[in-house]
Amino acid sequence: MSTSASPMSTNGTGLAAAFEKHQAAQTGAPAWWQELKKKAFATYGELPMPTRKTETWRFASISGLSLEGYDFGASATGTVHTELADRARLVAQRAGRIVFADNKLVTHERVSDELAAQGVIFAPLAEAIVKHGDILQEYFMAQDPQLGSEKFAALHTAFVSSGVLLYVPKNVEVTLPFVARYWSATQGGAVLPHTLVITGENAKVTMVDAFDSADRSSRGLALGFNHIFAGRGSRIDYYVLQNWSDQTLGFQINSLTAERDATINALAVNIGCAHYRCETQSIMKGEGSHAEMLSLSIADRDQEIDQRTLQIHQAGHATSNLLFKNALADEARTIFSGLIRVAPDAQKTDAYQTNRNLLLSGEAEAHSLPGLEIEANDVKCSHGATTSQIDEAELFYMLARGINKAVARELFVFGFFEEVVSKIENEELASRVRELILQKFREEEARHA
Repeated sequence: MSTSASPMSTNGTGLAAAFEKHQAAQTGAPAWWQELKKKAFATYGELPMPTRKTETWRFASISGLSLEGYDFGASATGTVHTELADRARLVAQRAGRIVFADNKLVTHERVSDELAAQGVIFAPLAEAIVKHGDILQEYFMAQDPQLGSEKFAALHTAFVSSGVLLYVPKNVEVTLPFVARYWSATQGGAVLPHTLVITGENAKVTMVDAFDSADRSSRGLALGFNHIFAGRGSRIDYYVLQNWSDQTLGFQINSLTAERDATINALAVNIGCAHYRCETQSIMKGEGSHAEMLSLSIADRDQEIDQRTLQIHQAGHATSNLLFKNALADEARTIFSGLIRVAPDAQKTDAYQTNRNLLLSGEAEAHSLPGLEIEANDVKCSHGATTSQIDEAELFYMLARGINKAVARELFVFGFFEEVVSKIENEELASRVRELILQKFREEEARHA
């Protein structure tokens, strides 16, 4: 399901005209918001595109990064929006849900009267700009990206209109998850999802972002961004389910900041896109803070999934743990480049970084570049990377017991990923993740049949 759009050049006057139209639509927005966008668009024009010599893009396929021909004003019909709203039921039990299609708000399930009375805010970005501008002005894009996609982040800021603000005040705990569902519904369209989560002291909340395309074969551009700010002693569980179409050029920039004794558990599932670039920057800002960063990715055909991470320890007695797992079939490629950076005063830091790759074909490629940058002298930090194929003896064991090869491969991959999936505390969401993994394999099997 997709609608056609008139391609609009994103490298010349077409993009400038699109930005002028976008700015004109910001009626009622405060002056600081419009100025922020104006500066971001200028920054986008000034920053160069990545080249093969750009260190932060090492091993990446630069040739696929052209932004030519995407429509930043794309909009599907109202009928399509209604159908997507019906398809957007990710979890039945939830605290609130917001659905977008082509940057347009489709559905907004507001929080209960009880949560609203406690000060919980769950609002679309356009509404938050008007009603909660003080929060946005303090937190929106408060952490600059620094892993290579600064140019694309500037373009996101210039054009972003769809997104959510989730704010949970001090001492408020929300047991059910909040859900934001972003759809790409137009051929050649550009979508710019943005999620901002802020918790007060000792608060607790779960946020789920789900990215999907109405048509699995449609071409599109996705420029996503999130900022997660965990206040003192609070906890945020944040999940991303990325399932854009097979012809999508996707970017996702994640920024996590944990104050004293705060915990952020972030888990990403990467299924879609022809070329997907994901950058995750986590900052242990306060003593006793903790960040858990988990990811599972499945790549096939000539798909490329490029992941860059930075764990920044600014305060002592803080911990972080990163585990990224990739399964690759056909001629797929994955890239992992991670760095743990420990400041001089961040004594007693405990940080880990692990990348594990499972190759399902002899043509697949997995590149791993873990690293450490330690300036403190009393720390416990380590990193590691492994790449392996399915054990032939184990495969023979399963085949000998009547399990066909396709099912055996699925079982191996499910076992490989279960270490990550088991961390999802919401069983309904965990089941959905397993369904996405199975769907990916069934599609691959159908292509090879």
